Amino acid sequence: MNKKGLLVVVSAPAGCGKDTILKYAFGVCSNLHYSVSATTRQPRPDEEEGIHYFFKTREEFKQLIEADELLEYTEYAGNYYGTPRDFIPKLLDEGKDIVLKIEIEGAANIRRLFPDCVLVFILPPSFAELENRLQKRGTETEETIRRRVDIAKVEMFSIKNYDYVIINEKLENAVEDFAAIIQAEKLSIKRGIPVIE
Repeated sequence: MNKKGLLVVVSAPAGCGKDTILKYAFGVCSNLHYSVSATTRQPRPDEEEGIHYFFKTREEFKQLIEADELLEYTEYAGNYYGTPRDFIPKLLDEGKDIVLKIEIEGAANIRRLFPDCVLVFILPPSFAELENRLQKRGTETEETIRRRVDIAKVEMFSIKNYDYVIINEKLENAVEDFAAIIQAEKLSIKRGIPVIE
């Protein structure tokens, strides 16, 4: 059977709870490893360098682009986000499952590079609830919140390019759904046919 790791790409509009879902999913799915992205956005109070993101200045990020050190990158809501090139193939070859949390454009790029990756899109139960969650975070201005909700409405049109969609209405159900996707993909015949004696 194919022992190569599974690459799971997770996308969601800001405020949909993808970080919370993934935090709990890591407690349920023992072989998951997080791919740390680089970004030019400012760190939030609870975020740590090298754990949540590699925080870069715009100049540092442009140097990564010029040196071809990113698998993919995109600009989203005024900030750059990108995936370091050497991280993913190494872990997959070691049989580790990787979760890559990126925006829609980056997800499309990763699918081109890794055709057998699994794309998961997380949605809020409604746009009103999305706006409410963003306001509760207390980390963004009203203008930024409006812009993020507008972006979310546009992103809805890309769901057809994903393999699975999770509606995060109740956290425990969303975590169970995510774990079920991982389990189903690990058991899929397309990943390899088991050899038994």
